[in-house]
Amino acid sequence: MISLPHSNLIPLTIILVFTFLPISECQTSSLTQLYPRQASTLAWGGYVPTNAKEEGLYGGKPFRPFYVPEGAHVIHAQDKSNEIKYSGEGWKNSPDSHDGGKETTNVGDSIEFNWEGNEIEFFGFKAGKLEKGISNIGIYIDGQPQPQKDILRCDLDETYHDQLIFRKSDLTSTEKHSIKIVHQGKPDELLSFTAFVTINSNTQQAGLSSNPSQPKMRKIKRATPDKRWTLVQKGNTGVAAMQLSVISDTEAIIIDKVEHNPLTVNGHPAWAAIYNLETNDVRPLNPLSNSFCAAGSFLGNGTMVNVGGNPVVTDLTGAADFGDTDGIQSIRLFTPCDNGKCDILEYPKTLHMTSARWYPTLARLADGSVMIVGGSKRGGWKNNPAVNNPTIEYFPPKKLNFADGSPRVPIHLPFLERTLSSNLYPLVIPLPKVDTVFMAANNDAMLYNWRTGVETPLPPFPNGVRVTYPFSGTGIILPMTHRNGYIPEVLICGGSALSDKATEKQVKVSDPASDQCVRMVLEPEGIAKGWEVEKMPQPRIMPDAVIMPDGKILIINGGMTGTAGYGNLQGIIGQSNADKPAFTPVLYDPLAKKGSRFSSAGMPTSNIARLYHSVATLTASGKVMIAGSNPNLDRSAIKYQTEYRVEWLSPPYIGNPNRPTISSVPSIVNYKEVFRVKMKAGDNMNNQDVKVVLIDFGFITHGVHMNSRSVELKFEVAKAPNDLLVLGPPKPEVYPPGYAWIFILINDIPSEGRRIMIGSGKM
Repeated sequence: MISLPHSNLIPLTIILVFTFLPISECQTSSLTQLYPRQASTLAWGGYVPTNAKEEGLYGGKPFRPFYVPEGAHVIHAQDKSNEIKYSGEGWKNSPDSHDGGKETTNVGDSIEFNWEGNEIEFFGFKAGKLEKGISNIGIYIDGQPQPQKDILRCDLDETYHDQLIFRKSDLTSTEKHSIKIVHQGKPDELLSFTAFVTINSNTQQAGLSSNPSQPKMRKIKRATPDKRWTLVQKGNTGVAAMQLSVISDTEAIIIDKVEHNPLTVNGHPAWAAIYNLETNDVRPLNPLSNSFCAAGSFLGNGTMVNVGGNPVVTDLTGAADFGDTDGIQSIRLFTPCDNGKCDILEYPKTLHMTSARWYPTLARLADGSVMIVGGSKRGGWKNNPAVNNPTIEYFPPKKLNFADGSPRVPIHLPFLERTLSSNLYPLVIPLPKVDTVFMAANNDAMLYNWRTGVETPLPPFPNGVRVTYPFSGTGIILPMTHRNGYIPEVLICGGSALSDKATEKQVKVSDPASDQCVRMVLEPEGIAKGWEVEKMPQPRIMPDAVIMPDGKILIINGGMTGTAGYGNLQGIIGQSNADKPAFTPVLYDPLAKKGSRFSSAGMPTSNIARLYHSVATLTASGKVMIAGSNPNLDRSAIKYQTEYRVEWLSPPYIGNPNRPTISSVPSIVNYKEVFRVKMKAGDNMNNQDVKVVLIDFGFITHGVHMNSRSVELKFEVAKAPNDLLVLGPPKPEVYPPGYAWIFILINDIPSEGRRIMIGSGKM
């Protein structure tokens, strides 16, 4: 039950029955029968191929549960090339396979296959209460047995044909590999085989070596000593990581669009998942609607809200066969749990937004509700008056009476009319001043009083730089501290100085991105001074800005030319509108002197392109999780491919023996409350530089880190050894109610973060 105590809220009761079903990777759901898929003429980004009607889905071919991405190689069970070696006497053609599979019931029968590449997928029958049952199988890669937990199986009433059974995607070599699959079950149990799909991810990066060629960085003074950061690739997201948010000390949620991801649920590809930050295991989720280009935030009670998306796609991607519903007005709810059984909840007929929103932005306010800002009524490379949605609404819903006394839902926002046509995913940051948020879109910015509707313009960004989609930059509020009364200052980096009047035919993938960063103190004196301009070492379109525990800002991901999106510009690379990936992260020190704030000292260089639909976030361990990149209509294996590999960027403090450790902290902390943080014995805090910091990791998508912020709190060292007495945030405008991660820093070395609830935890 979400109670709505504020007098200005719509008198509405929303009853949410949180029945958490155990969701395995192949669970069926009755919800798709309750809400059958809806037809739509729109496809990804509003684009429908001209031959879609003539050819039908896949040129008239029926939908298949398994999918061969462009650039991948498929070898079918009945292929005549002798690439597959069958051993044993029991192999026969499968009468149930859609694609000419084979099956055997003989124990010891096997399949062997050699391939060149670093990924392989094995398809066959999955689950089902067959008369003879499904065999246990052994899988060997290059002679090494693979963990049974990686072999996908379940027990359901229905048999799923031609499903993904096994996937190996973390091979580092692209030399010849071998796979062997052996029937290891009981006599007469079934081993089935439909096809192998292989991918050579490394060659798809087309010339990106372990030390990719990069344009020369601008010579800059180093803000920090040359301490080594480390970068490792470990883990696989299973669904493309378009949207990402850390939900606990050990888990993150990943949300994608409806497409042919390798992770499956309910007999079809999944488009959302829970990622375990410790084990790298992935558990699929089962949303109903298409969440393509949605937005998210936590409420003040810890429930995550995900809104907006895309209509059902009915063109050549075949996604209409997934059973999804129209997501463009959707409200999805997710409450983190400890038992691994929670899933995304939707009530399409009773719980939805007032209007369609694709590419909106969410911001959590001081009352624990979320502000839903802007978007368009359908997709496209740029926004336009016909589809623009220049309004705000709230969840839980509320009506606000402005100067004329009339209640308004949704609320008109003229700023999003003035900022056409580059105003999707606007930057929206709640400020410590009561009822005030900062907004930026296109080349403009303003302060907005959400209770009165008053817009206060700020100076435009210098040098004609635009910072929102498709000329996407990134923006955050710099770490706030009690030392100066929590004065707000924003930092906005990257984007493009291209004209927002330019058409797709006038913009090239090779057009340079912007290397500009600007910052402004959002107090009268700071606003009067205007934007302070700095230059990054490299230009970046679609970067991410991650607030680190020590207050520095990690700038990562993105490309150096082109724009966001795919399939639009002249000279696209595969389908990507951007090129020249920025492989080396940059660290920004907001407290250093101008001219010496940027540093890449000790930073590793990746060889994985992170372009459109890539993400990065700080985690409780202090490491940065880097995932995603998918500038494609559907899953693809050509340059630039759909990227499922996860990278972990570790600052020098990871593994430091002097790193402090939090032994206990309250689960709930209220405003101005004094609470005790117990540290591990041996953490000497006397005569040390100690800081206590709250961080909201944010909800990340398209370079927008919704709600991301860092707040330094007051404290004193307690009389008890190794204890700190900490004063909670002074008011909800400084840190809106909801989850936070608390870090203790001693001499700028942070502990691991611990999740706590700020405020009552209720709505």
